[in-house]
Amino acid sequence: MRQSTHILTIDTRRQGMLDVTRPILDWVRAQGVEQGLLTVFCRHTSASLLIQENAAPAVRSDMEAYFARIAPESAAYDHDDEGPDDMPAHLRTALTGVQLTVPVIDGMPALGTWQGIYLFEHRRHPRRRTLALHLIGD
Repeated sequence: MRQSTHILTIDTRRQGMLDVTRPILDWVRAQGVEQGLLTVFCRHTSASLLIQENAAPAVRSDMEAYFARIAPESAAYDHDDEGPDDMPAHLRTALTGVQLTVPVIDGMPALGTWQGIYLFEHRRHPRRRTLALHLIGD
């Protein structure tokens, strides 16, 4: 049994879902682990992680619109230290989560045919985000 860790840095350009599947798959492949478990952890409270369909762009735009409706920007929040998108970003993160666990089978994360891993940026302005990757297996 062995373990590998890595910090993946992602620069976001805007609010929304950013497909981070490829750099994660590339890193896992390079580790040479055939069977194991991958954990992806977002080290932020205003961005989150999702596994979602990666074929139809409308899925991403519908998801983004849905979260904008259920956690809208508003002057009604007490917490607005970094602007009107601050508290809604925290709410959206709480609803989606910051950690994913994916089995690794035959050297690759066992994602379904239409699944991708997304960093969901909840802030409007560009950010530098970090994902902690942990792989354990044989």
